[in-house]
Amino acid sequence: MLVPPPRPAPPLHAVLADEGFRLFFPLTALYAALWPFQWVLVFGLDLPFARVNAPGLWHAHEMIFGAFGAALIGFITTAIPEWTDTDRPRGRRLCLLAGLWGVGRLVGFLGADALNLLGAAADIGWLAALAAYVVWASWVKRTDRLLAILYWIAALLVCLVAVRYAFHLGDHALAQWWLRLAGFVFLGLLGVVLARITVPVTNQVLDPTEETSPFRPHPGRVTLAPGLVAILICGELAGFSAEVTGYLAIAAGAAFMDRAGEAFVGREAARTELMALAGSAVLAGAGLILTGAARLGAPLPEVKMLHLALMGGLGMGVLMVLSIAGLLHSGRPLGFPLSTRIGFVLLVVAVALRILPDLGAIPDLPGPLYGGAAILWAGAFLLWLRDYWPFVSSLERP
Repeated sequence: MLVPPPRPAPPLHAVLADEGFRLFFPLTALYAALWPFQWVLVFGLDLPFARVNAPGLWHAHEMIFGAFGAALIGFITTAIPEWTDTDRPRGRRLCLLAGLWGVGRLVGFLGADALNLLGAAADIGWLAALAAYVVWASWVKRTDRLLAILYWIAALLVCLVAVRYAFHLGDHALAQWWLRLAGFVFLGLLGVVLARITVPVTNQVLDPTEETSPFRPHPGRVTLAPGLVAILICGELAGFSAEVTGYLAIAAGAAFMDRAGEAFVGREAARTELMALAGSAVLAGAGLILTGAARLGAPLPEVKMLHLALMGGLGMGVLMVLSIAGLLHSGRPLGFPLSTRIGFVLLVVAVALRILPDLGAIPDLPGPLYGGAAILWAGAFLLWLRDYWPFVSSLERP
């Protein structure tokens, strides 16, 4: 009896373009690792082509719309098809999104002010396409379950247009204000994602057979954190005083802390998956609470407290999404590899090294300013890439 020869494995580009997470999660890890590294250790907190806008503004823009933006594309194009049972974007559509995202990064990586309009057009293109895809999936399934996701993507698009316009004008204060709002918008998205992910992950941890659903959170917790972040953003847009927006930030932070409380489900709370979910909420909540305290007069630098919420809470949230979705969508059970678990530790230490010296809590490390934080941050995402590349680059399932 003749045995048919084994089918050749599909080429790598076909595998990566098969599903959103396969292409955009590695891009997220690479860009999240390389951008701070080159900004801090190669260019010494400067950028070679930044002539109009401050390098720090490009740094914030590239982390929000570059690194975290790639994670958003990968998550939306992977999760929405699962939630709605619709065809997933693949092939040329994914490559088009990646191309637009990549053009924006070619401009932002070196802070090329002269090419700001080109980078703006590319970034607006992929973000508008993402919003259109959510609208399409909602229309096809006649569902309103995706409206929260659409709201936050649309808000992010508004922030992007405003930031790029401020870049074009060279108005640093306006750009900084809209970048802060963009950070709040991403925290709102984080709240929505945590609400979506926490329930199935916790139930799978508690019952790996998935025959029961022992974990059922209070319905009021599902939208509490993103809802209060939305109110904070509305307060900012309405021009409320620093004291009023300070209280709103504290309320939003407290809602994230309440979200973290859902991790206490018994001894299984020590599982890295649940600790990562809770850790993201805790860091985001602490950053928002301390930001509010700074606005109320506490002797704290507001920018550093925002770093705690964004670099800490949002950064851990992105690494958590990469880790959990990377396992489940490649057909693997929950259980982070050792290197990935070490990566979460490195990320927390990186956040501490970025914030605590400026607060006088610990001395600066020898070497370039923020060098240690940049190295550990890059290490966290590169360790993830080392562990997960075999999963995302192959269509074979265990």
